[in-house]
Amino acid sequence: MLALEESAPPDGGGMSLLEAADLQDHLMVAHNDLERLQRLLSDAGDALMGHFYGASGELRTLLHEAVVVPDTQQPQLHKAMEHLAGAITAMQFQDMASQLVAHTTRRLRNCADRLASQTMGDDEDGIAVIEEGPLRPNPVTQDEMDAGSVELF
Repeated sequence: MLALEESAPPDGGGMSLLEAADLQDHLMVAHNDLERLQRLLSDAGDALMGHFYGASGELRTLLHEAVVVPDTQQPQLHKAMEHLAGAITAMQFQDMASQLVAHTTRRLRNCADRLASQTMGDDEDGIAVIEEGPLRPNPVTQDEMDAGSVELF
């Protein structure tokens, strides 16, 4: 096993192995935090989707009954449908946020792997495996959400 030294590399440039190891640790902590955030977003999105489909089904039934029974409070039903449109926007936001988190997680992992490979070299098990980084700089170009019609499948 390679001993980490505090001194700068012999070529006089770059960072020491200790600095590189510390930086790699920070990158991996950020990577792990983003993975936890991804799981939280996924759980919240699943719950939101379940509630959306439940509410949507109930409101469709009520709207159908409103056609048959004229006494039904149609303005309240339409207001409820507007709230569901807001839920659609929230689901779109969750999807965009998940894409950004996954993209950033891959980028951080690639940086940590490259840093370890370049500063510490290969180990006794062979050549270091570097997880491929994202090809595009950003998976989501949209930075705001507006309500609109969306088809869910």
